[in-house]
Amino acid sequence: MAFPVTLWFAPLSFGAAEAGTALLRGIWLGWIVLPYILGGLLFWQMVMKPEGENTQNDRVPLHGTPARKLLFAACFFVGPFAEAITGFGIGIIGAMMLLRRVDLSMPKLVALALLSQTMILWGGMGSGAIIAAAFARTDVLGLAVDTSGFLVALNLAWLPLFWRLADRAGISADRRECIGEALWLCAGLGLVVTTTRFLGPETAMLVAYGPLIVMKFIVDERPKLYDLGQAAKRMLPFGVLIGWFLLTRLVPGLKEVLLTSVDVTPFSHAPTWSPLYHAGTWFMVAAISTAIARRHGASLPGEMRTAWRTGRLAIVTVAMFAVLSELLVASGIGAGVATAMFDLLGRGSIVTMALVSAIFGNLANSGNAANGLFMPSQATLAAESGLNASAVLALQLFAASSLNLISPVRMAIACSLAGASGSERAVYRELTPHAIVAVLVVTVAAWLVAANVF
Repeated sequence: MAFPVTLWFAPLSFGAAEAGTALLRGIWLGWIVLPYILGGLLFWQMVMKPEGENTQNDRVPLHGTPARKLLFAACFFVGPFAEAITGFGIGIIGAMMLLRRVDLSMPKLVALALLSQTMILWGGMGSGAIIAAAFARTDVLGLAVDTSGFLVALNLAWLPLFWRLADRAGISADRRECIGEALWLCAGLGLVVTTTRFLGPETAMLVAYGPLIVMKFIVDERPKLYDLGQAAKRMLPFGVLIGWFLLTRLVPGLKEVLLTSVDVTPFSHAPTWSPLYHAGTWFMVAAISTAIARRHGASLPGEMRTAWRTGRLAIVTVAMFAVLSELLVASGIGAGVATAMFDLLGRGSIVTMALVSAIFGNLANSGNAANGLFMPSQATLAAESGLNASAVLALQLFAASSLNLISPVRMAIACSLAGASGSERAVYRELTPHAIVAVLVVTVAAWLVAANVF
């Protein structure tokens, strides 16, 4: 639909050559994201592949304080960490693996597993932020740092709702435990924002939350030396990979070599592909190395097919909306829509676009679709209204992912994983307060941006 509309009704000179360039740029953006998705999925599958019988002590149900500690760690640390590696809702698996050890009703199990989606800015190795920056023709590091402030506010607003949901599930905690959880969450948020500023959104969550998860495990479990050794052996691939990412991002000489030895930049204002620096490449290397080291090499072809089946829809969707975004920008339609909205609503158009983006991101199960449609228009709106462009673009990225927690697609994935297909309505009831709070935070943030407070 977009091709004939832009060819026939574009306000600028726009023909087949320009449309073809938009098509190629969109495909290029999809290619940049592909290694993140497939590499992350394959690595997660190989690391979490069972080794022998009963490698995960998930057959012993937990109650009381141990259950509460596991609940918090699964929802706010392990789930988001898994989502940072894979993206697109796969972090739900990481959370649910732990939550199954707790005696929970099915709707509450699924609702708590969906809380793994609270740090979605860093999901899929920050691929959403990378694509959004390409749509907006801006720097990804600045965009991610600016957006992280909104995510911090949303997570802090959601924490009391987690306490309420846990209490209703029968896994309550006293005031001291709640204060401890708040401090752990603030530590995690502070670390991930700091690492984003210095390392970028690709590896920030891995570097920040990897050590934090280890610390929480030691504090909560107080493992014996043998158990600690077994856990370290199990998680060794994560440690090695995180260490390598730190070296490649912090050692200037090594970083430059990896960035410039092979680099491809076919389009201006589009991400450069440096395969030796690209995190997705190293996820593939780590996945294959883990498979060989653990003698799972024979399963690699099957695991690769599984990763492709899981991630292909996300890859194609990113590429399609990238093409759509390029068509809207190159044809002048995106700028025209933004100008018309500003003429009609003034600065209130910023609020309207934020709420529409939140709804669209929810329905599409990805902020990429909403950002592809609206990011160019938001950039024009900021220029038209004299607002802080960085704040407007950050608001757009935040709004587009703010309701992904209750996306129908993610809801279906979570219910399917839990063996509770058909229970979506009950889970929605559990998460309605989270959705209301998300809408309120987006609305308040949008009004503050529109008032030029940021």
